[in-house]
Amino acid sequence: MTVAEHDEDNLTKSFQGLRVLDFSTTIAGPHCTRMLADMGAEVIKIETAEGETMRTRPPVRNMCSTAFGQLNIGKNSLVLDLKSPEGIEVVRRLVASTDVLVENFRPGVMRRLKLDYDSLQALNPKLIYCSISGYGQTGPSAELPAYAPVIHAASGYDMAHLAYQPGRSRPDYCGIYHADVLTGVYAFGAIAAALYQRHGAQRGQHIDVSMLESMLSLTLNELQWSQFEVKPTQRPMFGPIATADGYVMVAVASEKTFQSLMKVIGHPEWVTDPRFAVYADRRDNWADLMNGVEAWSQSVTTEKCLAALNGEGVPSSAYRTVNEALSDPQIAHRGALAEVQDGGGTFKVLNLPFRMSGASVVAAKRMATLGEHTVAYLRETGLSDDEIAAFTGKRRMTAPG
Repeated sequence: MTVAEHDEDNLTKSFQGLRVLDFSTTIAGPHCTRMLADMGAEVIKIETAEGETMRTRPPVRNMCSTAFGQLNIGKNSLVLDLKSPEGIEVVRRLVASTDVLVENFRPGVMRRLKLDYDSLQALNPKLIYCSISGYGQTGPSAELPAYAPVIHAASGYDMAHLAYQPGRSRPDYCGIYHADVLTGVYAFGAIAAALYQRHGAQRGQHIDVSMLESMLSLTLNELQWSQFEVKPTQRPMFGPIATADGYVMVAVASEKTFQSLMKVIGHPEWVTDPRFAVYADRRDNWADLMNGVEAWSQSVTTEKCLAALNGEGVPSSAYRTVNEALSDPQIAHRGALAEVQDGGGTFKVLNLPFRMSGASVVAAKRMATLGEHTVAYLRETGLSDDEIAAFTGKRRMTAPG
């Protein structure tokens, strides 16, 4: 089933009717709320008059950032000054009709604004309040500043990754912010679980999501190796093998895969070789095994290497750029990319990586301008036109549409 195989306009959205107040910035929180928006939630993104810093991240066209758009497409934009009593009062009025609130300030900020869970749940006992932070809301590290690269280092992830790079001693800088994206996904899952629980309990709750613990969840093997002694292999068990014109990743993850690989490289007798026949011995002699594989792979092109491996069902792939990956016909078949629009023109964003037979799961078509929905939400909270004019500083501001 692909997006193209059913009429998205005639499908419901799983979170249709859900209202979300989004106080989050940068990546983790906005990624979570973008997922909620894709599934039909009305996400109200609250920003200052200057807009959040991601609005300046390249690529920028006509002062519109596609990096910001990737994270915030489909959300409504409400500009408020949270340092003013009037701004806080607008939030408190909106909370009465809100299902979910998401924030990723440093712990303590929302409490100082009197917008913490304890302050707001009295106004709306059904409110689900999700806090995303580096280390969690309480504890000795709770108030430390945290960004994804810091959490990568603090979690042990970077040193675990380094252990798979033979001959290297200096940790990498990982510019792909796994901690942000992963934590946003965990927050999304926790919110969905809390919404299900609310059906029975008829009460909301506070969700406390830690980036540190989210990253630790990626170190599955290392978590166990830290508790029990495990002899390391001579060479990483998953890694590139050289071809005549590039590199290929091969995953020898099962006995069947191992046997098929030995057939491909022309050494079926190695299936019973004492060095490789038993998994434990194979680990001890992994470098010899992979050297033998490369003796074959270096004699063929990447294209021929993959054809031979795929022909025998050996999991493998060439090392591709993101641009090459996005050009894969499988991406088009799945409808994985959506074309959207902002003030700078059109660009493509990823749809969510799952499809549902009875629900629409696609990105919205256009990006809201900063503050586009401010007047409409102020009017909803009961402010008069004169009060709205005073609040916004614009005498003749009218609701869009």
